[in-house]
Amino acid sequence: MSTDIASVCLFCGSNVGTRPAYAEAATQFGRALAARGLTLIYGGGSVGLMDIAAQAALDAGGRVVGVITEQLMVREVGHSGLDELHVVATMHERKALMAKLSDAFVALPGGYGTFDELCEMATWDQLGIHSKPLVMMNVEGYFDGFLAQIDRGVADGFLKPAHRTMVEVVSSVEEIFDAIERWQAPPVSKWLTPRPTP
Repeated sequence: MSTDIASVCLFCGSNVGTRPAYAEAATQFGRALAARGLTLIYGGGSVGLMDIAAQAALDAGGRVVGVITEQLMVREVGHSGLDELHVVATMHERKALMAKLSDAFVALPGGYGTFDELCEMATWDQLGIHSKPLVMMNVEGYFDGFLAQIDRGVADGFLKPAHRTMVEVVSSVEEIFDAIERWQAPPVSKWLTPRPTP
């Protein structure tokens, strides 16, 4: 793994989903991070796939840092066994701090929150707010529909092809780390057409 990558942020479900492959992917990912000496940054929860990944990393001797909101802590879903747990006021602060602490982002299956986080980090890469790898593990085709929508955005002129490829898509945990290594920032501006000159 590149020496530039010390921490990887995971976006994934606060539920475990209906397919055993989802939990297995989260377990493998947590263990793989620990084996590589990488810190796991995640949403700080003790539920769903996020808990499975965090616990797998901890059990394998890895370092895990969580970022959670005060509201979610009150609901007692914060993980009590982490190396660090940051408690912030809002979801906006949560995402911003997770991004600041991370050198790369990985998405496993999840719901609205996962799609929100994935899309925001992709937008930040697109706009040049940061330049950090973004990898999606498409477990059992979970993200197929999402990827089809992105392709529709390219076909209909809302996304440049270069921005389509800045989200690396893989099908196994081992591929995630190769994808992080080869990731490159989009070489083109976001804007499809320049603003007309007055």
